[in-house]
Formats: sequence, C-alpha cells, structure tokens
Amino acid sequence: MITPTTDAPVLVSIRQTTGVLELNRPKALNSLNHDMITIIAEALESWVADDRITQVLIVSHSPKAFCSGGDVRFAREGIINGQQADIDAFFAEEYDLNHVISNFPKPYIALIDGIVMGGGSGISLHGSHRIITDKAWLSMPEMAIGYITDVGMSYLLQRLPGANPAIGAFIGLTGYRLTPADLIHTGAATHMVSDAAGFAESVIAEGIEAAIVEYALDSQSQSRLAELAKDINATFDGSSWERIDAALATHPNHEFRELVQELMSASSPSAVIATAELFAANRQAKDLRAGLDNERRLGELVRRHPDFVEGVRAVLVDKTRDPHFRPAQDAEFFRQVLS
Repeated sequence: MITPTTDAPVLVSIRQTTGVLELNRPKALNSLNHDMITIIAEALESWVADDRITQVLIVSHSPKAFCSGGDVRFAREGIINGQQADIDAFFAEEYDLNHVISNFPKPYIALIDGIVMGGGSGISLHGSHRIITDKAWLSMPEMAIGYITDVGMSYLLQRLPGANPAIGAFIGLTGYRLTPADLIHTGAATHMVSDAAGFAESVIAEGIEAAIVEYALDSQSQSRLAELAKDINATFDGSSWERIDAALATHPNHEFRELVQELMSASSPSAVIATAELFAANRQAKDLRAGLDNERRLGELVRRHPDFVEGVRAVLVDKTRDPHFRPAQDAEFFRQVLS
C-alpha cells in the first residue's frame, strides 16, 4: 500500500479504478474519531456515483490493528463535560456510516490484518468482502466498559451464515475473542489470505474476484466457536439476561459455565441486561436500519448511566481494570426505548 505522507487519520486515494481508504492512527490502534468517520463518509459519497471507481478497499497502517473500536474515551469526556447532545450526534453519524457501507452498490473490501473490535467491525463487517489474515481477531468488549454491542453488530451477528441468535448473543454478551477460524466459520469473514500486501496490490491491479482466486486460502484450523455451539444454543437462546442466566445456572457442562463466568467476570451488570434486551429486540428488527435505530436509542440511555463513564475510566483511561459498577438496572428501564 501507499506509505503515509500526511498525518490525516484516513488517507484517501484513487489507484487505477479502486477507491482506497487507509486508516492512519496507528498509535491509537485506529480508534474511530469524528474526523475519520467524516472522511470515510465523504469519500464513499463521492465514489458511489463516480464511474471511474469500480470498488473500494479499506486497509490499516497499524502493524497491530485494523481498528480497535470507536473513540469512547472522547465520548466519556463529552459526557463528563455535559456535551451529551454532541456525543449522541457522533454515534448517530457512525451508525449512518455503517448503514451506508451495508448498502454500498460496489464491492467494499475490508482487509483485516490484526485487531478488530467494536466500531472497527462496523466499518468492515457490513462490507461485501471481509478478508482476514491469520493475525486477525475480533471481539465486542463493550460489557467491560458499561456499554452495549452496537455499530449494527447486535443485528448482524445474529444473521451471519454460520451463526444464529444464540451465537450472536454469546459473542456480544461475553466479549468472546473470535479467531480466524471462528471468523471464517461464522461468515464474519468471507475469505482468508496469507499475504495482505500482495493481496491488496492484486485487488488494485486485477480486481477483487481475480485477487481472491489468486490469494484466498482454505482455512485448516478448527473453530472453537463451532465446538461450543451446542452449549451456546442451550443457554444463550433466551430473550432476556434473566432467562440466559437461569439456563447457565442449570447447564450440565461445568467447563462451559466456567468459561462464560471467566469471560464475563469484569462485565457491567446493567450493560449485560441492556445488551440482552437489545439482541432480543433486534431479532425482530425488519432490517439493519431498524437495528441501528434501536442501538442509537438504547446507546443514548446507556451512555448516561454511571457505568459507562466508570467502565471507560477503568479500562481505557486509568487502565486499572478495577471498575466500580452499580447494581444491575432493571430490564424494563432499558426495554422502554426499544421497538
């Protein structure tokens, strides 16, 4: 790819007939800020009707991450400073971008070579082609910061070719880290390659379909998520956290129960309840736009709950990982804003 020549957080260029977006905040692991969302949205808007552009390729300049999520430290500061309306607008614009990507009429190719979390999934998994390397992994870790599964993932994770509502809820509620094998198994990734740079150049030179023929690999690794599917389906298929928790309490597989307890040990009780309600509501959502609207309304409520400010402090600001979360909020408190 092009070597960065500016300090812009996203480098935008046209190479032959490919619109190229290069995420360029490596020190922040490409966490999405407002400038990045605006740059990507404006580029896509200009390319959608441009006949010179046949496809879009989004890549990262970080050696560690594709995108580590949305800039929730910025959101926390805004909440503390009484700028709730500005933060609401920031998230609304991010969700609008997710929707634009999902409906983009040309191939939208995300090359994921490293970490993808939270908001990073929103600018990759909604695209037509999700290409990973063996360094890729994905997690939705919002429970640990007192927030909800968003950027359309509470809708999409339930509808992946190799997933279902229980699998989706498990991924969102536990923060389970999906391996490359898991990403291929669920369909979160469409293809796997070993040479990210070579693949990107081939996409630009020959087009996405030819690049896939040349570079795509057969995944030989076993998906752990597939191995856990029977236990997940038996426990995470409830419509509320109360029902899921009850199913876990009586589930005979002690190792699975211990795994879930370990994964959720640092979770905000209120965030867990809110997210379970969100997944239940978005099982019935008619389309991604409706799912994103549910996330927007619930997110505005959850960001005003004390657990969000406290969770971001403990995980991302002080990095002490010692959050002092409040007792669980009643499910009806969150259910009221969901369709």
